[in-house]
Amino acid sequence: MSEQIPVVGAREPCPCGSGRRYKACHGRAAAGRAHAIVTRPFEGLVSECDWVALREIVPAATARLSLRGRASSAASAATVTAATVLPLAWPAMVRTDGSVYLGLQSSTRSADASRDLAAALTAALEAAPGTSVVDPDVDPDGPRLQDLVDDTPLTVEVHEGFEFWGADMPDPDGELAASLERASEAVVPTERLTGVEAAYWCRIGSRTHLRWVLPDPEEALLDALARLHADRELGLGEGTKYIGAFRAHGLVVPVWDLVPGSTAADVETPAAQLRKRVDEALSVSMPLTPVQRRSRAGLLSRQVTLR
Repeated sequence: MSEQIPVVGAREPCPCGSGRRYKACHGRAAAGRAHAIVTRPFEGLVSECDWVALREIVPAATARLSLRGRASSAASAATVTAATVLPLAWPAMVRTDGSVYLGLQSSTRSADASRDLAAALTAALEAAPGTSVVDPDVDPDGPRLQDLVDDTPLTVEVHEGFEFWGADMPDPDGELAASLERASEAVVPTERLTGVEAAYWCRIGSRTHLRWVLPDPEEALLDALARLHADRELGLGEGTKYIGAFRAHGLVVPVWDLVPGSTAADVETPAAQLRKRVDEALSVSMPLTPVQRRSRAGLLSRQVTLR
């Protein structure tokens, strides 16, 4: 069927001329593509771990994007920035100066977060200054972020609030201002470590944590963490504790309790040392010992899936 055939209703005759309803003909394949779950949607992006972190665990942050191909031409001189959250959870917006913002923590419209975000970005690149993208159409055969974003590592800037939304928003004293105030009040103090990739210190009440998106394949990583846990080498220094992990977009995100009052700077060296221990454990090819298998089972019992 030609790509030029228009979209029709599910119960209407299929444009291919078969005589069947669209949902029972070519619509069946389109629906299958639209609902095929992509478990690791950001795989292939240079900063996959930070993409996952910005999507799932970082409250307020931005990262400038470099685009490729036609997307780059569409952006022309405009800057394009990925942001954790935008006003009213918009998927994207174009400020009055023409700069484009892509909201990473917007609602999912398909089973592929990368394609959803690419649809919002494409719509924003075509939108007029001072407008927002509220409900972009997601083409199951459309581009993904991997097709639009250049192979440049993200430089993440973590913010204390959402002032980066800009003072030139429409209705600055109305619903958007209220949204800005609510969002900023809910921000958890967060900092990104500089010595390792995609590790974020945060303070929740009187407790401090480290949440670290790791790029390693899940099964091999769990074996490595089990080896370290069995040897009591999974901590980040005295007074710290590994408390569990969650899966997000195909990656494992371990979480540690830190010493109360500790800062991001305090955990920089321990995190770098732990990364070396993890790499060493990943290189071990011998089967797990009984003690290590029990550690692995314990680690799995404290792991949940977000995406």
